[in-house]
Amino acid sequence: MSQVSSSVRPPTFFSHRRLFEQKVAELSKCSDLNQVKQIQARLIKANLHQDPFVAPKLISALSLCRQTPSFINVFNQVHEPNVHLYNTLIRAFTYNSMPLQAFSAFFHMQRNGILPDNFTYPFLLKACADQFALRRIQMIHTHILKFGFYYDIFVPNALIDSYSKCGVDGLQEAKKLFDGMEDRDTVSWNSMIAGLVKARELGEARLLFDEMPERDTVTWNTLLDGYAKAGDMNVAFELFEKMPERTIVSWSTMIWGYCKVGEMDMARFLFDKIPVKNLVPWTIIISGYAEKGLGKEASSLYDEMQAAKLKPDVATVVSILTACGESGLLTLGKRIHLYIDGTKLRYNTQVCNSLLDMYSKCGVVNRALRVFHGIVEKDLVSWNAMLQGLAVHGHCKEALQLFSRMKQEGFKPNEITFVGVLCACTHAGLVKEARHYFSVMERDYRVVPQIEHYGCMIDLLGRGGYLQEAFDLMKRMPMKPNAIILGTLLGACRVHNALELAEEVIDQLIELEISDAGNYAVISNIYAAAGRWDDVARVRRQMKGTGTLKPSGSSLIEVDNVLHQFTVEDRSHPDAYRIYKMIDRLGEHLRQAGYVPKTDPLSLPKRRVSI
Repeated sequence: MSQVSSSVRPPTFFSHRRLFEQKVAELSKCSDLNQVKQIQARLIKANLHQDPFVAPKLISALSLCRQTPSFINVFNQVHEPNVHLYNTLIRAFTYNSMPLQAFSAFFHMQRNGILPDNFTYPFLLKACADQFALRRIQMIHTHILKFGFYYDIFVPNALIDSYSKCGVDGLQEAKKLFDGMEDRDTVSWNSMIAGLVKARELGEARLLFDEMPERDTVTWNTLLDGYAKAGDMNVAFELFEKMPERTIVSWSTMIWGYCKVGEMDMARFLFDKIPVKNLVPWTIIISGYAEKGLGKEASSLYDEMQAAKLKPDVATVVSILTACGESGLLTLGKRIHLYIDGTKLRYNTQVCNSLLDMYSKCGVVNRALRVFHGIVEKDLVSWNAMLQGLAVHGHCKEALQLFSRMKQEGFKPNEITFVGVLCACTHAGLVKEARHYFSVMERDYRVVPQIEHYGCMIDLLGRGGYLQEAFDLMKRMPMKPNAIILGTLLGACRVHNALELAEEVIDQLIELEISDAGNYAVISNIYAAAGRWDDVARVRRQMKGTGTLKPSGSSLIEVDNVLHQFTVEDRSHPDAYRIYKMIDRLGEHLRQAGYVPKTDPLSLPKRRVSI
C-alpha cells in the first residue's frame, strides 16, 4: 500500500487563478506599466475588461501610469457605464492635469441620464485649479445644493478646501460655508484652518485652532507650517512644545523653518533629537547647510545619511542640487553627481535638469553642457536651463544656436525660453536681434511678454544708448514698471549723462516709495556729475531719512569645500591680514608697471546717446 503525503498540494490552475484575482483586486494601486499591460491582456482574453467593476480598476492603474489614451479607450469599450465608472474617469483626468476633459466627462454623464453621487463632486472639485476655478466651484456648489448632497459632510468639506485655494474671494466663500455648517468634523476644521494659513491669515487660523473641539496631528502640523513659513519661529517652537504627538512632519517643519531663517544651530539641535529619521529631515538639513554655503557640514551629514543606509531619491538629490546651485557649493554638487551616475537616477530627466542647472549657476558651463547632451529624454525645462546657463555666462552665440536647434527638434518656446534668449542678446549687445525676438514672441509663439521680458529689453536698450526707445517701451508696458526696471533705466541715464530722462525716472521711483539706498546713490551721482550740489545734498538727506545703507558688493569663492565671502574693506575673515598683505603687494607691482588708477568717482564715460 502506497504512503500518501500529509500535505496535499493544490492544483496549479487554482494557484494561478487565486494569484490573478489578487492582482486584479490590487490593480487600481499598481503603477508598474508592464505589469498593468500584462493584467490588461489577461482581462481582455477573459472578456473581463468590459466588466463595470473591473474597468474602473484598470482605468485607475493606467491613470497612475500616465496612459491617457489607454484609459479613455478602456472607458469607451464599456457599453453601459455607471456612475462609479464615470467618477473613476473624472478622477483619472484630474490626476493627469486635464481639467477640461474632467468636466467634459461630467457633462457627458449627465447627458446619458446618469445622476452624480456624493463621490462625483469631490473628484470634480480637484479639477478646479486654473484662473476660472472660482466660477467652476460656484457652479459645482449650485449642483450640490440642487441634488441634495450638501448634508453629506464629505462634500461640503471638499468645497471648503477648493474655495480656500481661490484667493481672497474664495476664502470668503469658504468662511460663509464653514460658518453655515450645522455639523462639522475634524476635516471641516482642518480644511478651514489650512485655507486661512495659506492666505497668511494666521491670527484667524489661531482663533479657529483654539476654538476647535478636538484636534488631530494634521491640525497641529498645519498651524505649525503656517508659523514656519511666516518665519515666526518663536511662536512655532511654543506650539511645537505643546504638541501631544510629534510626527516626522512636525520635526521636519521645524527644521525647515529654522533653516530658512538662518538659525542652523537650532535646526541641527532639533535634527539630532528626532527619534527616527527618514529621508525628509535629512534632505532638509543637508539642503539648509548647502544653501548657506556651509559645505563641510553639508558633506559630513551627507556621509552620515549614506552610512545610515538611506539612499537619496529624486526629491533629495533635486533639493540638495538646487541648494548647491543657489550658494555656489560646487564640491558637494559634484559628489551628488557621482552618486547619480551610479544609480538609475541618471536616466531621470528632472534629476539631470537639476544637475545641469547647478553646474550652470556654479559657472561650470562645460560640465552643464555635458549633462545636457547626456539627457536621454530632454524636456522643455532641459532646453530652458541650458539656454539660460549659456546666456548668463556670456556664451550668447551658443545660446541662440541652441534656441534654433530646440525649435528644429519640435519644442515650442515658452515665456522662460524667451527670457533666456533676450538675456543672451543683452549680454552680447545684440539690439537688432533682441527687437526681432521680442516682436515674434506673441505673434508667432503666442507668448505674451511679461515684466521680465520688458526688463531685458529696457536693460539692453538702455545699455546701448537707445534711451528714448527704452522709455517709450516702458510707457507701452501693460503693467506698471517695478523698482528693478526703473533702477535699470536710472543706471543707463547715469552712464549716458541723460539728466532730464533721469529726473523722470526719479519721480516714478519716489512714487514707489523706494528705500533702496543704491538708487539714491545713483541719483546723487547723476546730480553731482551735472554740478547740481544742492540736489546732491537733498538726495543724501533723503537717503539718511530712509534709514538704509547702500549694501556693499561681495564676492564668493569656494576653497576646500568652504565658501568664503568678501566685501569692501572686510576684515572679518580669519586670514584677512595675509589677504590684504597680498593685495598690497599686487598694488605695488601694478604701480611699478606704470598703472595709475582713476580715483574720481564722478568721472563718467562719454558715449554717444541715440535718442
